[in-house]
Amino acid sequence: MLRRQWRPFKTLRTHVTKADTIIYRSSQADCATCPMKARCCPDTPTRKIARSVHEAARDVARDIAKTDAYKQSRKDRKKVEMLFAHLKGILKLDRLRLRGPNGAHDEFLLAATAQNLRRMARWLCQVEPETASMAI
Repeated sequence: MLRRQWRPFKTLRTHVTKADTIIYRSSQADCATCPMKARCCPDTPTRKIARSVHEAARDVARDIAKTDAYKQSRKDRKKVEMLFAHLKGILKLDRLRLRGPNGAHDEFLLAATAQNLRRMARWLCQVEPETASMAI
């Protein structure tokens, strides 16, 4: 059994370390008689586990990450991030040159329009495989 404390304290303690973890320990008597001691904690006399105080939120996030909706959202985010990387890398939108929120909106709108026109031109000018083989 792993517990935060093994003796009663006069003043209540949170047992939270500077690294925002709570350390759970077993008793030496329990570990000595355990048949799994050789695999569990071979180099130490007792088992010690540090658990983050935010572990409950991490558990919720891990459960969400297993859903199909989350996997679809990851795919969608990758698409959006690639578009932003294209804006920054190829269209040189690494910094805005117009001032104020309206200027930033206008500049971003122009860059997104240019990006969409490039994609549309590529989509409209696709050569079909049959036509390409006849032209050769």
